[in-house]
Amino acid sequence: MEDIAEDAQLKAILEGLIFVSESPLTLDRMKEVLGVPKKDLQRLLSEMIEDCRRADRGFLLTEVAEGFQFRTRPEHSAWIKKLKKVKTTALSQPALETLAIVAYRQPVVRMDIEKVRGVDSGGVLHTLLGKKLIKIIGKKDIPGKPLVYGTSRKFLEVFGLKDLSELPTLKDLEGLGPPSTEGILSLEGEKAGGEEPKIEKNREALIDEPASEAPKDSF
Repeated sequence: MEDIAEDAQLKAILEGLIFVSESPLTLDRMKEVLGVPKKDLQRLLSEMIEDCRRADRGFLLTEVAEGFQFRTRPEHSAWIKKLKKVKTTALSQPALETLAIVAYRQPVVRMDIEKVRGVDSGGVLHTLLGKKLIKIIGKKDIPGKPLVYGTSRKFLEVFGLKDLSELPTLKDLEGLGPPSTEGILSLEGEKAGGEEPKIEKNREALIDEPASEAPKDSF
């Protein structure tokens, strides 16, 4: 009985921490705050995810962007958009193509992106950086030391992904070849490596400017 009461208290604390967090709350941060082993946190969070699902609440606890976040149900998005008057911006086809190439080939330099697309991609990369869907993760150790790009945590948040391994296979990009980490100089302690991601192109993909309040909107 004591263990049940302790679990209930920890769940309540976790709920509050996740609720007030501006971004998905990671297990490492939860452990740091609560001093609870990760395996116990994972068990409690799994139970909380199931509790939200079964209770048919207006929000769900979701594992996204290498952390946990409360998100409104996708089927309620029309009403939430009407309430919040969310500013929505559609990604252009060139932006989607470039984002897909970055996700598949990261770490990747602009020259390699332009080889695949066949056109100048500087403006599109600038747009994706501005939307924080990609980030600069280093410089390549070759003449000119070009910038190296990869996807960001916001990329995972926007597409509702736990990590890059959840991205579906995209047959359209099978010919791109494997990514290469040779000669990468990291910036600000960022790791230049990482597993090869997969991304599904979506012509109708929308980037929503999130509200600051939790739970977060999931549309």
